Amino acid sequence: MSGCFITIEGIEGVGKTTNIEFIEKLLRDAGKDIVMTREPGGTSLGEDVRELLLGHKHDGMSSEAELLLMFAARAEHLDKIVKPALNADKWVLCDRFTDATYAYQGGGRGFDTAPIAALESLVQGELRPDLTLLLDVSVEVGLDRAGKRSAPDRFEKEQHDFFERVRQTYLQRAEAEPTRIIVIDASQSLEDVQAQIFTAMIAFMKR
Repeated sequence: MSGCFITIEGIEGVGKTTNIEFIEKLLRDAGKDIVMTREPGGTSLGEDVRELLLGHKHDGMSSEAELLLMFAARAEHLDKIVKPALNADKWVLCDRFTDATYAYQGGGRGFDTAPIAALESLVQGELRPDLTLLLDVSVEVGLDRAGKRSAPDRFEKEQHDFFERVRQTYLQRAEAEPTRIIVIDASQSLEDVQAQIFTAMIAFMKR
């Protein structure tokens, strides 16, 4: 594969939507051919699964079912969107990927990482993001921001401790993979956050 795979991660309320638009413009200005996508979602099947996962029809869903649905949507996403784009020398910019599964299903739900890693290997093979930007804020700030934008989805209704575990798992992964995962302090002003992102992206494109 000759393209580039960039993912954006973070808990609720970190500003992913606004900053993904900023990154897209930065990359397009640099002459990159961009494919924008998201997880869960990105394909017709994936968007249907997204509704199952985020909606409230199945609030009592088991952790095992949730994990398997995440990877089912991911398998389709990789097959239909991500791999074809990378093979066509495009840059894929994705709102969340497998780091989110480790954070939400592993950290948040307390799922053992071994089955997550096994599914990761099965579905992705050797494919991993080339760069991940982790937008980080405290749980208090993130949930306060998220609560002002829309009615909570199935994940957003979880308790503070759930999101603290999610956040800490994200930060642990960033500590373990510092060359791939760059932590952005998203508690600052939008101008300062985007200055951090700009610096990280320019450094990455110069590698």
